[in-house]
Amino acid sequence: MKPPTTAREALFVEALGEAATLIRQVEALAPRLDESRQALADAHSGLAEQLRTFEAQVLALPDKARVVVAKHIVASTDEATRKAIDVQSRAMAEAARAAFNAELGPTLQRVQSVLRQLIERPNRYWEQWLTHLAAAAMAAAATWTLALWLLRG
Repeated sequence: MKPPTTAREALFVEALGEAATLIRQVEALAPRLDESRQALADAHSGLAEQLRTFEAQVLALPDKARVVVAKHIVASTDEATRKAIDVQSRAMAEAARAAFNAELGPTLQRVQSVLRQLIERPNRYWEQWLTHLAAAAMAAAATWTLALWLLRG
């Protein structure tokens, strides 16, 4: 090619050179754009998968919350039941103790006082023998009286 003769030709050649450089740069940019487009598509797929996972987790939250709340309610109810049973057991034991003391207390005190008198009474075994001796004498007298009456009659 021959060198440009006028400034216009030089300017035109310069513009053509720059256009050729620009075309080469645009052609070199096409594979990079394809790579960027592919990377963007991959990122979109990854984000879509993460979004599906996140949505599943968000949708599972009410179920998990329901389970946690149910467990808490069950634990609280069990604790309240245990406390109520304990309070009722104590009240029933106290009521039974009061009823026992009210009903049997006076009777037990009377029996205790009688037993105490018997324990404190001096041991007089001769009274028992005397009672037996008196009974035997009465029986003998009654027998003799009956025998005499039968022999006379």
